[in-house]
Amino acid sequence: MAKTIVVKQIGSPIRRPAVQRATLVGLGLNKMHRTRELEDTPSVRGMVNSISHLVFPT
Repeated sequence: MAKTIVVKQIGSPIRRPAVQRATLVGLGLNKMHRTRELEDTPSVRGMVNSISHLVFPT
């Protein structure tokens, strides 16, 4: 079984650059307080790190 990471969106994408909004959509998040269980890969980690002010990894 692959390792997973649970990510919760805690910040709003309103008034954020389009790149940050696209990253949220790429992670499968689009509304506040939604959680998503993702595979723990370097690409997912990089996406989470680039918008760390909008998400909370649990």
